[in-house]
Amino acid sequence: MNNSAKTIQIFLPTGEPTGIRIAEITTSVLRVIEVPRTKLDDFFAMDESSQVGIYFLFGDDDKLYIGQSGDLKSRLTQHNKTKEFWNKAVVVLSLTNNFTQTHALYLEWLSINQAKHAGRYFLENANHGSKPHAPAPLEADCSVFFEQMKVVMGTLGYPLFKSLVTKKANSEELFYCKRNGVNGTGLYTDEGFVVLKGSIGRADVPELYKDKLPKLRSELLTSGEAVIEDNQLVLKKDVLFKSPSGASDFLVCMSTNGWVEWKDKNGTTLSDLKRG
Repeated sequence: MNNSAKTIQIFLPTGEPTGIRIAEITTSVLRVIEVPRTKLDDFFAMDESSQVGIYFLFGDDDKLYIGQSGDLKSRLTQHNKTKEFWNKAVVVLSLTNNFTQTHALYLEWLSINQAKHAGRYFLENANHGSKPHAPAPLEADCSVFFEQMKVVMGTLGYPLFKSLVTKKANSEELFYCKRNGVNGTGLYTDEGFVVLKGSIGRADVPELYKDKLPKLRSELLTSGEAVIEDNQLVLKKDVLFKSPSGASDFLVCMSTNGWVEWKDKNGTTLSDLKRG
């Protein structure tokens, strides 16, 4: 058996899979609770809401805020009044209620920096802070907690610490989308289609497509993760799309069939290679 194999238990307090979900690795003291914004009062009725912990606020359009608190109920109540973008909170705390404020501060700092490095979400945090002072034993504990947190959150559908491309792709794995003014390179992965950093798309958007333009384009331009250079849109980061067509639509700025737009170095379409 693989030494990294794990058993994860997910408990549904109300029996509803769309309600609160409580997840744990069975051999760990870490507890992860996913709370829909509509179910905040239910979470506030739980003892865990008064504990020390870190939290992640997830919204539409891949927006994310990461924070920590010694009183989760108070902090989430505040965010419910002042932050509009989010619809789910994911809370991480200790099953034995042994997290200190230093644990929370260190895990918050580590989470923000790792999420930024992975580049999957647009961080709403104003700054990324400096590394908090922590004794070596506490740092070691937090490193273990963080690795466990990555696994559990990924299982719940939040792989925010995992880079889109985990290894350097060889030429056999790459696909290309080339038209006038478009020169995209990408990878077909388990999660969807990744358009790689450096890919070039159209800067000018046809009038008929402007209403269909994904918000992602303007967000990438606003954040500087895409720029307009020499009348071309240039990606400064790897970007994940749910489908090959979504990826080619983004670059070409019109409706496309990504299964035939993306081709390998020999000109064979993604459809022929992956769908026979």
